[in-house]
Amino acid sequence: MKLNTLFVAGICASALLASCNPQTAKDNQLKYTHTSLADGDAYQFFQKVGGKAVYEADYATYMETAGSSSAAVKQLAARVKEFYGSIIPTLDSLAIVNQVDFPIKGAKLFVAPSESATVAATQTAATDSAHVDHIAAHGAHAAHGHGAAAIGEDAYMQHVQHETAVVKDQFQRLSRNTDKGLRTFAEANLEKIAELYKLSGGKEDGHAHH
Repeated sequence: MKLNTLFVAGICASALLASCNPQTAKDNQLKYTHTSLADGDAYQFFQKVGGKAVYEADYATYMETAGSSSAAVKQLAARVKEFYGSIIPTLDSLAIVNQVDFPIKGAKLFVAPSESATVAATQTAATDSAHVDHIAAHGAHAAHGHGAAAIGEDAYMQHVQHETAVVKDQFQRLSRNTDKGLRTFAEANLEKIAELYKLSGGKEDGHAHH
């Protein structure tokens, strides 16, 4: 009886020691509570920038290769693709260190217009003929809600300017973060995102620099 008690006590002690290990504690924090080690600003950065990165890279690839005949739009798209393509691997690494899920769950995925049309056509073919007109009338709106992008060149330029402004603000906030790794990452990309913002037609705020 005493031996069994000692055996159980030994198991409990081993479990307690394991939970005191810093790395184990971090792993358990994410595993059991689904919380990250990033502070509020850093977590918001991952959600906003990480949530946009893949979408913007794919959208830019489409506009550069098939979505536009404008040299200016193609140039902008190439720069957008280059920027997001360069930060995604580091975002992934930093997300692992800070125990943030990446790719971001629920992030919108880019759907090329031709792919949206194919999906809509498939749905229409499988629908009762009495509802065909209704689906056709609402198909474009439904496709857009699932990630289909605007086709127009002007719309794309405006889209990039708006999204880049949001991302630029997040990088500026992250550059003041207390975590050295995150701060270094932000500082290394501040100039790049500022140039991309200007290229998209954005105007720098004279009070933006600190």
